[in-house]
Amino acid sequence: MPETTATRSFRLGVAGPVGTGKSSLIALICRELSTRLRLGVITNDIYTDEDARFLRSAGVLDPERIRAVETGACPHTAIRDDVTANLLAVEDLEADFAPLDVVLVESGGDNLTATFSPALVDAQIFVLDVAGGGDVARKGGPGIARADLLIVNKTDLAPHVGVDVQRMHADASAARDGQPVIALSRTDRHSIDHLVAWLLGMLEHFRSGRHEPVDPGPMAPHFHADGTVHSHA
Repeated sequence: MPETTATRSFRLGVAGPVGTGKSSLIALICRELSTRLRLGVITNDIYTDEDARFLRSAGVLDPERIRAVETGACPHTAIRDDVTANLLAVEDLEADFAPLDVVLVESGGDNLTATFSPALVDAQIFVLDVAGGGDVARKGGPGIARADLLIVNKTDLAPHVGVDVQRMHADASAARDGQPVIALSRTDRHSIDHLVAWLLGMLEHFRSGRHEPVDPGPMAPHFHADGTVHSHA
């Protein structure tokens, strides 16, 4: 029997470069919503389960609801090209803790073009942070331009790294043709409320049966440390 919105979770991907705060964002979501929603988390790392261990140690969920996938290859391979390992991990989590409302799938840290396959997630967040530079939102890429939500993270650090948050937010909004952008800080209650409202709205839309995952498009060809060029369809 095909899965329906009544029998499976809303699957939300979280992608972005290394160090932008993806794990901390997921921890924040879990702290805010774990008393209202039934949550689960899948993390991705190439060779370790460090992100999963961070989330378990933070005490944001029952540790059994946080599971790790070790991709053994480029992080984007497991979220874009061959999603089998992640899809099985999500389905196992859903089966073990049915019913779950939301499963958050965290990509391993990647470059600005990382995107999830719509075969894996129903919607996706792309995360930047102010420490990466105020101009990074203008650099574009499918994740920045077409993810369902763009987070400009760690805005409380902006004065220390010389970034104009308002300008960065405006650049991000321009790159996304008005699609949602949230300038987020864990010390700013208003921004947290904005994030929670967005997620609850997406969940409601998913449950209505009207939501269709949008493919942000393939990653651009890029170089790896060994000099090889990697392309993704």
